[in-house]
Amino acid sequence: MTIQEPEPVIREGWQWFTESRYGMFIHFGPYARYGRGEQVLFREHLDQSEYASKACEWNPEFFDAELWAYTARKAGMKYACLTTRHHDGYCLWDTATTDYSSAKQAPGRDLVREFTDAFRAEGLRVGLYYSWIDWRIPAYFDGPKKDPQGWEDMKRYLHAQVEELVTKYGRIDHFFFDGVWPRTAEDLDSIKLVERMKSIQPDILVNNRLGLSEEEKLHADGGGGSGDSEVLGDFGSPEHVIEPDRKRLWESSQVTTWRLWGYTNGERWRPADILLDMLCECAEKGGMDGGNLLLNVGPQPDGQLPPAFVERALKIGQWLEVHGEAIYGSDGGNLTEFITYGRQTMKGNHLYLIIRFWDGRPVLRLADLVTPVTRVTLLTTGQELTFRQDGDVLWIEGLPSERPTELFPVIRIECESRPETTQWGRERLWTGDPSRIADWARTRGTSVYADGQ
Repeated sequence: MTIQEPEPVIREGWQWFTESRYGMFIHFGPYARYGRGEQVLFREHLDQSEYASKACEWNPEFFDAELWAYTARKAGMKYACLTTRHHDGYCLWDTATTDYSSAKQAPGRDLVREFTDAFRAEGLRVGLYYSWIDWRIPAYFDGPKKDPQGWEDMKRYLHAQVEELVTKYGRIDHFFFDGVWPRTAEDLDSIKLVERMKSIQPDILVNNRLGLSEEEKLHADGGGGSGDSEVLGDFGSPEHVIEPDRKRLWESSQVTTWRLWGYTNGERWRPADILLDMLCECAEKGGMDGGNLLLNVGPQPDGQLPPAFVERALKIGQWLEVHGEAIYGSDGGNLTEFITYGRQTMKGNHLYLIIRFWDGRPVLRLADLVTPVTRVTLLTTGQELTFRQDGDVLWIEGLPSERPTELFPVIRIECESRPETTQWGRERLWTGDPSRIADWARTRGTSVYADGQ
């Protein structure tokens, strides 16, 4: 029998998250004018006043939230998260807290309103990103001990803005905090703020970038780091890496380019197969505790999505139209050792083989599947494949010599019950009980000579 970790209970209002598996992250703001990423103000130590002046002049005249939402849906994404305010402090909504916003400056538009309305109209879930940090305000960095009054004013400003965002725009499904450093959960009063958010939006999912709690600070070495809490927040939010959070839901945020999140002139783009593999890896590693990909785009300064992004996103969307059942609502995979071919996901009694490396051979050998198989289908073409089981080895026959899709072919294996594996499937290379490897090696013999004798 397969030994499985206890699965966390997922609230009814949060089930959409694990069923979705795939969302769009949108980093958009006046920094796009510079074309050097979303953090150009800090990383290049620009003049604050000059940056603010240019930000107030910024006007994305071709911003079309409806086109963004249509593209996201065609790309197979199920939700989206927009940067309402990044670290530069510029707000994309009509806020009462400052005039440094798209509503009060050149655009004269509430871009958050347009975003939320358009994405809901396409049937997508809505997420909002908000940065704690504001590089313009000294009190954030001086902190509560050095500038008590300045800090209190700053904290009221932050809380008021978040409350606006969860009050004025209908149902918000997903909320992504960022930029905690150097503040703590106690400094920010983040627990109290999240409680207030949930009193307004009971089913909202909030990420874990809430600052370290007192419990975590007892074990921390050198402070808050990124502010990713192990005990606070509804979902983990690793970025640039795919690392499962076994304690809760999680999503990996990744760029479509090589590194930067905001629009960047000359940035290199990752190919569609690499981006798709990220999605498959998230689904494979997910289990019922999460496993989503939040794939980023940095729109152009004029508001249009970069053509290179659209091309890749739609290519993945076409793949999902055929193979989406292996991703959406999947509950993990990686059942057996399959890295020499690709990845696996599972859903109910189905095991999906996502073939990254198509070798053109007519037969595929899958070891360590012990559950009786009833049917095997090449999902990519709909072709039913012949198969035979010999103990815990499944032989799949009749595969075409040519790769049947530009991206990853998928084979669906239907079993009599939930697919289960052997010790070899549970314990992989460099892990598990080494005695099983000794017994396997002993079948050849024990000596260093070719015949083992």
